[in-house]
Amino acid sequence: LLLVLVYEVHVYTGAKPGAETDANVYINLIGTRGDAGKRKLHRSKNNSIKFRHGQMDIFCIKAVSLGDLEKVLISHDGAGPGNGWFLDKIVIKHKEGEEDQEVVFPCNRWLDEYQDDGKTERELTANTQQWRMQVKTDGDSPEPQECNRTLVIYGSKGKSDELLLSPQTPGYVCFLPRATDEFIVETGDLGDVYKIRVSCDEVPGFEGWHLKSFHLEELHTKQKLNFDCKCWLSLNREDKELVKEFPAVKEDQETLPVYKYVVSVHIGDRWGAETFANVYITLCGKRGDTGVRKLHTSLAKGRKFQRNKVDSFLVEAVSLSHLQKVVIGHDREGYGAGMYLKMVTVKESQDSDKEWVFPLWNWLDTHLGLCETVCEIVTVGRRLTSSPKLSEMNMKPSGLWIMDITGSDWSNEEDPISLSFIFYGNLSHKKLPLQVTGKAIQIKDELADIGSIYKVQVTGPQSELKQPWRLDLLHMKHTGTKEEMYLAFDCWFNPNEDKCVELPALYTDQEPLPVVEYAIHLHTGDLKKADATGAAYIYMQGEKGDSGKRWLNSRHSLITFSRGQVDVFKIKAVYLGKLNQVIVGFKSLKKDEWFLEKIIIKEVLYPFSTHVFVHNDWINKRSKKDFVEVAIPLKETSMTSLLTKDFDTKSRGQWQMWMHCMQIPEDVPDIQVIVFGRKGKSPAQKVQNLNDNPFLLTVGDIGDITKISFVLSGPCLGKGIKLHKLQLKDLDTKEELGFHTESPCLFGEDGSETVTELAAVRPDEPPLREVLYSISVHTGTLPASGTDADVFITVFGDQGDSCKRRLGHSNFERGQVCISEMRAVDLGQLSKVLVEHHNVGYGAGWYLDQIVIHESGKTDGQYAFLCQQWLDSGVGDTQMKRMLK
Repeated sequence: LLLVLVYEVHVYTGAKPGAETDANVYINLIGTRGDAGKRKLHRSKNNSIKFRHGQMDIFCIKAVSLGDLEKVLISHDGAGPGNGWFLDKIVIKHKEGEEDQEVVFPCNRWLDEYQDDGKTERELTANTQQWRMQVKTDGDSPEPQECNRTLVIYGSKGKSDELLLSPQTPGYVCFLPRATDEFIVETGDLGDVYKIRVSCDEVPGFEGWHLKSFHLEELHTKQKLNFDCKCWLSLNREDKELVKEFPAVKEDQETLPVYKYVVSVHIGDRWGAETFANVYITLCGKRGDTGVRKLHTSLAKGRKFQRNKVDSFLVEAVSLSHLQKVVIGHDREGYGAGMYLKMVTVKESQDSDKEWVFPLWNWLDTHLGLCETVCEIVTVGRRLTSSPKLSEMNMKPSGLWIMDITGSDWSNEEDPISLSFIFYGNLSHKKLPLQVTGKAIQIKDELADIGSIYKVQVTGPQSELKQPWRLDLLHMKHTGTKEEMYLAFDCWFNPNEDKCVELPALYTDQEPLPVVEYAIHLHTGDLKKADATGAAYIYMQGEKGDSGKRWLNSRHSLITFSRGQVDVFKIKAVYLGKLNQVIVGFKSLKKDEWFLEKIIIKEVLYPFSTHVFVHNDWINKRSKKDFVEVAIPLKETSMTSLLTKDFDTKSRGQWQMWMHCMQIPEDVPDIQVIVFGRKGKSPAQKVQNLNDNPFLLTVGDIGDITKISFVLSGPCLGKGIKLHKLQLKDLDTKEELGFHTESPCLFGEDGSETVTELAAVRPDEPPLREVLYSISVHTGTLPASGTDADVFITVFGDQGDSCKRRLGHSNFERGQVCISEMRAVDLGQLSKVLVEHHNVGYGAGWYLDQIVIHESGKTDGQYAFLCQQWLDSGVGDTQMKRMLK
């Protein structure tokens, strides 16, 4: 009797743009004993909305035991807008008897009638491969240390997961000098293996590993692969790298080359653009990826990732063929971790004359711009690394532009695709109609009188398409100037769609214009019969040309603008500068009149400006044939300072605090922490941990945090405590703050100070500066005015107070002026001073004349605080503490 089993189906939606779907998805499990029948995947066990971007959903299917699972049929019905779906893989888990089973069905393809091969149903097979690995360690390799070593295998059908090289027998020590270690691992069907990547974790004190060779054998097919490695994985030797790639060496095939890619990171010229975080990158091409690489050592001098600086790094990898995208991010370590990234450029070697360009023009920050610390940037193409100056090109050189256009195969030569290529120059623009009849086509044109080209636009198709067609690349080369650029359009033209795409021209040493996403808000008036149904398009015109005609509806569907409604459309275009006019075209089949109140156009992520175009009038339509066009001039423009993330949750003033310190004394001193904000300060609380373990701070409602003060309760230390990291995180809003310090030591390098203050670093404004205050204490001239007691001072300003500080002098003699210095975060306009002494010692009583405070190095802006009273327990009002204003 066969058992009824519960099959747990884990569906992984890919992380590509547009990967998610709202369509109904169906699955059929097929095993050696039959199939489960077509089942709809109704309700995800772990997510309220299923099949979202980068998400894993779990479904349960009950079926009579199917035996060994061999295949999965997965499909969707195409229902709903944007129904295309990118499926990464399906993992099926079930238990039969005592044994837990797990079968992986890789897909990594689109189920979309307009992408890939146009299919919405795929048959996935569970092919697995078993590999025996023999790893040889060289004789001069150090004794093995605690460090994870991993392997990734790449083949024509995909890549393996990270395979941990760990001993099969507990207690067995691997990677001893001159040893050969053997491992058995299982992967999916990788196809023809072409490279491996070996890596070691970055562990403090790791001396390295001298890898001699790798030998792989597939146990079913007996396919054998040898990798002659002979290299160090170490941060202290040779290339100072912990990651290495090796191509497969085969008798019947040419071995792939290994390149030292030069990766250049271009930081923008904005306040706070720099970062002190660790930055990581993955290069992705037509032939695999590099895996995540830490950008260790810059070829440029000075500190890495600073404002308006370009840092270049070497990333060694087996040839990736044409690069397609990079994934770059940081680990949010250190103060001010967010960075403003203009672009990344990559070339195959230091001698290469061409480089791929990946523009971003955005923040990698938890609360700015993208509000993400990792992003994927698709290439806009390649450019020359050195060429004639642009000014020489503007002198109208003779010659032709030779343009090679490549795309996907087109099977029907009798029915060509009609596209238009529009070349925009600084003087004019020119439109070239083109009939595409095959995979590659070449056109030649002088493109005279348009000046220097700054962008290329492609529109179409102007005729009915029977199948999708992908435009890959436009390669342009000028016969006169030898200027050359490769524009990577990489976009599909689909049936029943009017498309307009554009890319910036790529010149040497000239920053390409960014591609901007514009959000267009169309406001229909709240008047009787203001709504209308029809076809509509829009042109945006700005300082840097126009967007071309952009359809708001697809070719065979109409759009309804409802009374009092705001309709939002998003359009990508090369940056147009300040917009000056929009043109709206509208055609109603029912002779409707549409009352268009206004159009608001927002630049979504760069450079954060809003343009308002007011129409406040009817768009009349009397004819069924032609469109009515209205030109609406700019009414107003506003710039938002920065796009910051809104916090939906109200803060209760509870923060988690991390501190990571070094050189901590054996007897950990009692340290208090006080947090200052725009509306007040928190009570003093004890620092619970200096070793990177978080603890709770209750700061209350003090407004935006401006600084944090550490106060030493006991005697001075003999040596400062080295501060490596300090971070605060609001438990409610999840806001994170780093802190800025000129001195890396708490309480000074020599430990002589009792207070250390750090300014909060916010992404949207500069931190308060650190100020050195000069404090002149004037003791009076009356008999016995002086004191040997310790004197303490607290200075108050409109940006907080300094906390209680002990003045450096040990005695204040009659008639003398004692000068001390105090380092503090800028207190703003000073208002008062609290002065006191601890009344210890012979003749502790003290007659204070006045205190004068000014910023060290400045002669103006002095603050005088008159006292002219005793601080004495036996004289006058017997007070030993006075507030001076």
